[in-house]
Amino acid sequence: MMIRKRKEKVAGRLFFKFGKLWVAAEIMLFVLVGATVSLETIQQSGFMFLLLIIGALTFRMIGVFLCLLKTDLTNNERIFCMISYLPKTAIQAAIGGIPLTMGFSSGNTILTICVLAILITAPLGAFGIELSYQKLLVKSQEHSHNNL
Repeated sequence: MMIRKRKEKVAGRLFFKFGKLWVAAEIMLFVLVGATVSLETIQQSGFMFLLLIIGALTFRMIGVFLCLLKTDLTNNERIFCMISYLPKTAIQAAIGGIPLTMGFSSGNTILTICVLAILITAPLGAFGIELSYQKLLVKSQEHSHNNL
């Protein structure tokens, strides 16, 4: 923040370079996490994992809706926010393997649930956003005039 405040050009270049670095790191992160998932664990408890993920997403969507109640958003905009909060990827990939590396007996199960959450919520959120934004969101006249 200090670099950005004092030397905006330098901050812009750093942001751009770290963005490129993150692309490579992100690929490695997801590949390494995916490589450690046990397919046997998915076969044994896949349905229960799915129920857990659906339950967590339901509570998350309810939480988003409740947080937006006192805002000026329309119901359609609130619904869109709920959909846009469906994807759960980077955090699950980053922390999903920690219990496994710490030697917890449930580490493999936790990692598997995290990877399943990524595999389910990323496309679900992407499709949900793509299919709903034109129906749920309306560009206001005030906003379009300010951008001219």
